[in-house]
Amino acid sequence: MVTYFNEDINFPFKEKRLTSRWLKFVAGSEAKKLGDVAIIFCSDNYILDVNIKYLGHDYYTDIITFDYCEGDRLSGDLFISIDSVRENASFYGVDFPTELNRVIVHGLLHLIGYDDHSEEDIAMMRAKENYYLGLRDKV
Repeated sequence: MVTYFNEDINFPFKEKRLTSRWLKFVAGSEAKKLGDVAIIFCSDNYILDVNIKYLGHDYYTDIITFDYCEGDRLSGDLFISIDSVRENASFYGVDFPTELNRVIVHGLLHLIGYDDHSEEDIAMMRAKENYYLGLRDKV
């Protein structure tokens, strides 16, 4: 089950049902089951605090994924900075909903087991993101 929260920001996310159905589809397409996934929309300052406190990283980011998966069941917390997503959308010349969905599926791909440490890993994740973004409104 996917649950949605706000921390240090007022962000009315109206596509919960579609997004939850889409994430379940992505999980199933990758031979996984969707367990308990919390999506926490937050501010830049909040995600910076999480990054410092739990990961020892003193920088802003658009998403932090905490993995609580067991076997093939995907569970975790996805902290998403709405401030950073807005900035990235502008920087990359895409609309905000597309960038937000890219970041959401990026977090789920991390739970599935994909990484983004090497150029090859980044290319694979970007290809998966694009593939699943293309299917989002069809599930």
